Amino acid sequence: MSKTEEKDLPQVHLEKRERAMVEGILEGSPDGIGVVVIRLDCGCRKMAAVAGDGEPASKVIMYRDNAESICEQCKDDQGAYIRVTEQFIYWKEPAPPVDRQKAISVKVLGTAPTSTATH
Repeated sequence: MSKTEEKDLPQVHLEKRERAMVEGILEGSPDGIGVVVIRLDCGCRKMAAVAGDGEPASKVIMYRDNAESICEQCKDDQGAYIRVTEQFIYWKEPAPPVDRQKAISVKVLGTAPTSTATH
C-alpha cells in the first residue's frame, strides 16, 4: 500500500481489551480476512469475521467487557444501529489492497463514514 493510499483510509486501533476477542475470532474463522468491530454507546461490542468476498466468516459475537453478559438495552434491541458510536474492519495482515478494503467495507458496513485498522 502506498503512502497516498494509506492516507485515504483513516486508521483506528483496537482497544487492548478488544484485541483478544479479534484474535480469537480470526483463529476460529479460517476464511476470515478481517473482523468487523462495532462499538456501541453502552460499551457493548459486536464483532464478526468477514471473508474476502465480504460475506460473514463467523457468527456475530456480542460482548461487554468485564461483564457476564451484554447490557439490558442490547438484550432488548440487539445493539441497534442508532446506538453505534464507531464501526470499522480490523484487517488481518497482509491486508487486502485498499480498493478491495473499500469495496468490502461498503458491502459490510454501508456507505456511512467508517474507519479501518490493520495489525
